[in-house]
Amino acid sequence: MQSGPQNRGTGQAHRQVASSADALDCDRPAGAVEDVVAVGGLEIRMLRPRNSEELLDEDAFEHEEFLPYWAELWPSSRALARAIAVRALRGRRTLELGCGLGLPSIAAAMAGGRVTASDWSPESVQYTAINARHNGIRLETVICSWARPEPLSERAPWDLVIASDVLYERRNVEQLLDLLPRLVTSGEVWIADPGRPNADSFFERAREQWIVEESRDPEQPVTVHRLRRISA
Repeated sequence: MQSGPQNRGTGQAHRQVASSADALDCDRPAGAVEDVVAVGGLEIRMLRPRNSEELLDEDAFEHEEFLPYWAELWPSSRALARAIAVRALRGRRTLELGCGLGLPSIAAAMAGGRVTASDWSPESVQYTAINARHNGIRLETVICSWARPEPLSERAPWDLVIASDVLYERRNVEQLLDLLPRLVTSGEVWIADPGRPNADSFFERAREQWIVEESRDPEQPVTVHRLRRISA
């Protein structure tokens, strides 16, 4: 799940590559706890803040979009990771929007993808990089908002764009409908959603430009939507 609506941040990308060989500090963050997530026959070790409420500040209380949604392992991220883990990505350029703690990105890298994980929240991106190193995985991270997506769109087209539980705010519908065609031409978009009220509107409008296929996760009440552009 992404960190909040994509209207905060400079739009300037901060990139780093995370791997077990990095010289970056890969110590466990203070107060972090570890969850072990079974994905595709593998175990992914995920660090997260012990209590997301401790991350709240005045901005978060006054503006819901600043709440630290990124600090939880949401069911949709687990479902998306399971769906990706069984695919052989074979070097496909893969972008995660709203990476949160990075579970789907790590699963995509384990499946052979060349992965870039993005979020507007620096804390989210930091945890994703730490979790990648924690699992010996190499991926790239980018701090970037959907409102200013040039660091992502300038590197398009992507082979695969993934996102989980990103439709909880109405404003995200418009931004995502505008953004996805700028990122994907002949590739695919996978969006895991737990039935957010805004999802119906998004996918109804998306079908004007995309072929949408759906599959239910076997373990969570989550649907993984697979989108492909309609040929002109």
